[in-house]
Amino acid sequence: MRNLFRIDLSHWRGDLYGGLTAGIVALPLALAFGVASGLGPMAGLYGAMIVGFFASWMGGTPTNVSGPTGPMVVVLAGLFASLSGDVGLILTTVFIAGLLQVAFGFLGLGQYIRLVPYPVISGFMSGIGLIIIILQSSAFLGHSSEGNGPVAALLSLPGAISHINYSALFIGALSLATVYLWPAKWGRFLPGPLAALILATVIGLALPNLPVLGNIPTGLPSFQMPSFDMDMSVLILEAAFILAILGTIDSLLTSLVADNMTRTRHDSNRELIGQGVGNAVSGLFGGISGAGATMRTVINIRTGGSTRLSGMVHSAVLGAVILGIGPLLSEIPHAALAGVLVKVGMDIVDLNYLKRAHRGPRWDLLLMVLVLGLTVMVDLITAVGLGVVLAALAFVRQMAQLQLQQLGGPGFTSKDPEETQLLKNAKDKVTLFEFGGPLSFAAAADLGHHIRSLYEGTSSESIILDFNRVPYIDVSAAMAVETIARDAKDAGKKLLVCGMAAQIARTLDGLGMRELIPPYTRFEARLEALQSALQSAGLDKQQHSTRHLKFGLSAATS
Repeated sequence: MRNLFRIDLSHWRGDLYGGLTAGIVALPLALAFGVASGLGPMAGLYGAMIVGFFASWMGGTPTNVSGPTGPMVVVLAGLFASLSGDVGLILTTVFIAGLLQVAFGFLGLGQYIRLVPYPVISGFMSGIGLIIIILQSSAFLGHSSEGNGPVAALLSLPGAISHINYSALFIGALSLATVYLWPAKWGRFLPGPLAALILATVIGLALPNLPVLGNIPTGLPSFQMPSFDMDMSVLILEAAFILAILGTIDSLLTSLVADNMTRTRHDSNRELIGQGVGNAVSGLFGGISGAGATMRTVINIRTGGSTRLSGMVHSAVLGAVILGIGPLLSEIPHAALAGVLVKVGMDIVDLNYLKRAHRGPRWDLLLMVLVLGLTVMVDLITAVGLGVVLAALAFVRQMAQLQLQQLGGPGFTSKDPEETQLLKNAKDKVTLFEFGGPLSFAAAADLGHHIRSLYEGTSSESIILDFNRVPYIDVSAAMAVETIARDAKDAGKKLLVCGMAAQIARTLDGLGMRELIPPYTRFEARLEALQSALQSAGLDKQQHSTRHLKFGLSAATS
């Protein structure tokens, strides 16, 4: 956290304009996300201002602009329904989520987000986009959303369609069309979402029976002491964990985008600390959760922002709005905000991957669809957790198959002249296996069977296991070696090993394999093991053919 209190003013003009533009863009989104969360438009503005300030001041990505995002709002909306609108418990959840993010940062977990496979990220982000669209469908048609979650919203949709409020439908369609069709060159002066809200609000004044935001208070947020309900503790902690995970993923993905644009490298753990502090403070002052926001960050960079000052200026702009124009916001139609959010949901859906997914690996497409379906129909944490587990198992299985498929490969030619001569002097009385690297636990499951199948039916009297290129083994691999040793003993074969690292020997001996693989059968060099095997077979002076089997990178049978 060195130089935490130091603000770089060397690019103040660009930071000022970038922060001002990002603040204007953030205004309609903060209002819309606040309403969508159930806590109201001011909670969205408070969250954007507070999270944006602390994440910029203390975070590890100087150009990140933070605030409420779609994934966070989806969780908060579900929590609002589950807690029957208990604001105190919801804000406590936001506070706890912030503390978890701070802990993630101090534990150095930021680097592990890059291990989440792309199909999993694509699936849950697309699922979140669909949830946002589904949850806004009722407001788009002029009705309040009923039920808890996207499934309930879908079930209530037929009733909303049968009783459409055409004033709301017109305003929602106008807002959505404005956001889509607003020229990019105009967006530098008046962002599309803000233009959509202004246009829809002005026209909405002349339309009958149009639901609007209503009275909105002004003034800075007040401190709210966290509260806790033991009966709801599991729900609160689960929601806090989900918020922390989603905020982490959202923020660090945005940081990667910022890195690509600025040719810099962010500090992921410091970014999590800054985001966590921002969310914790937001929960104490009535704001909703936030994270690094990709669109606002890109706009900030493109309009001149280059240091953390730009994000702080963005928060100052929102603070000025909070103090001054609350009454003007009361006439904004709910349908106008719904139109803006539908566009946000569409942008979150990963259409770029969906268009090409059928040309890639089928398993990745299946995994993405599975995560997407679980995100919409079940919940986010189940979707991401199961997706990561399945992706990891698939990867391990692929590595195991690759190792096992290489058994019985082409003949081995030693670079050592003495080994070459010994191989020429041998016949199929000796079988040599050379492991090509670390033995995965998945490959270990079938290792004994595959090796046994290669020497069964032959006249091999000795088996050599070459560990020269195996740096370590785990318990699974060690038990596979025990299986190989027992099979060899039962088959009347002599087992020799060579090149075992000290860690491997300690592991095997610790698991009680000293009797199966005694010290006199262990050799440092493969040459010594070959000499011993040929002497036992009485072939040390004879000339015979050899066969060599390949395991891992190479395995030889001689």
